[in-house]
Amino acid sequence: MVNGQTGIVVGSANARIGLGAAVEVLRNGGSAMDAAIAAVRLVEDNLEDNGVGTGGIPNILGQVELDATVMDGRTLAAGSVGAIKGYPNPIDIARKVMEVTPHVMLVGEGAELFARKHGFQQAELLTDEARDSWKSRLDGLDAADGSVYEDQYQLFMGAVRDWQKMLHEEIYGTTNVIARDASGDIACAVSTSGWGFKWPGRLGDSPIIGAGNYADNRFGSAACTGRGEMAIRAASAYSVVSNMRHGMNLEEALRTSMTDLRHMVDPFAERSNVMNIVAMDREGNVLAASTSDESKYVFQTVEMDCYEEQPRLHVPLQTGQ
Repeated sequence: MVNGQTGIVVGSANARIGLGAAVEVLRNGGSAMDAAIAAVRLVEDNLEDNGVGTGGIPNILGQVELDATVMDGRTLAAGSVGAIKGYPNPIDIARKVMEVTPHVMLVGEGAELFARKHGFQQAELLTDEARDSWKSRLDGLDAADGSVYEDQYQLFMGAVRDWQKMLHEEIYGTTNVIARDASGDIACAVSTSGWGFKWPGRLGDSPIIGAGNYADNRFGSAACTGRGEMAIRAASAYSVVSNMRHGMNLEEALRTSMTDLRHMVDPFAERSNVMNIVAMDREGNVLAASTSDESKYVFQTVEMDCYEEQPRLHVPLQTGQ
C-alpha cells in the first residue's frame, strides 16, 4: 500500500446513498474507478433523486437528457456522454467510451447508438413526478403565436427568467464522486440530468473533462456542481488540480479557483450556491468550497464506520459578502 488515505469524497448530499457501496469496494481492494462508479450508479437509480438518472428533471420539451463522465487519474484516460436519452446509467456508458473507443466524448444520438451496440438496457427516465413538475413549471408561461419551435423557445426564455424559483429544494442536482484506492490511484465520476427545463442539447460542465471534473494521480482531483457554464469558462476542475501542480496546498488551490470566478460577467449567476467544488490531493486529503455559506460535503475513509459531513470553505462570488 502506498502512503496516504484510502477513501472517497462526494460533493452533494444526495450522493451519500452510494458511499457505503463505494467504501466496501475499497475495503475489498477494488479500484478507485470501481468505487466511484458504484457510488454514482446508486444515485442514478434512486427514484427520489430529481437531478440524476431516472427521475431527472426534463428539458423544456419534457425529455430527460443525461450527462456523465469518468476520469482515471493514473492514465489520464477519460470517457464522457452528453445529452443521452433513454439509458438510466450513463456513468457506465461513459466508462465504456473510455475503455473501448479512441474518443473521449459521445453525445446525443451517437451516444445512444453506442449504448445500444454495447448492450446497455433502455428504460423510461421520465417519472410521473418529474412529468408533473415539468408541466406545473410551464403553467403561466406565455407561448408565442408562431410555430411549435417558436412557442417552445418563448417558454424556455420565460423559464430562464424564472429559473431561480424553479430550482426548488427537491432538485438535488449533479452527483460527483472522487475516490482514492490502496494503490494510490485516484478516479472521479460525475452524473447529472443537468439544469432542469434546459434547452434541448445543452451540455453543462459535468461531461466536459477539465470543467466539471479532472483527476491526476500526481497532484489530485476536483469536481464541480452548480452553474456549469461558469465552470466551463474557467476550466474550474482542472484549475484546482493545476494549482496543486504548481505548489499550492489543497485549500490554496480551491480558494484560488473559486476567486477566479469573480472576474466573470454572468447575468444568470444569482444563486448563492452558484459554484461548489470538491477536491482531493494526491495523499487523499479532502476539502470542498462553495459560494454559499451553508453548503457541506461528505467523505469517508476505509477506517471510518460512517461518513462524516463537513462545512465547505465559503468563498463568495462577490467580495464583501
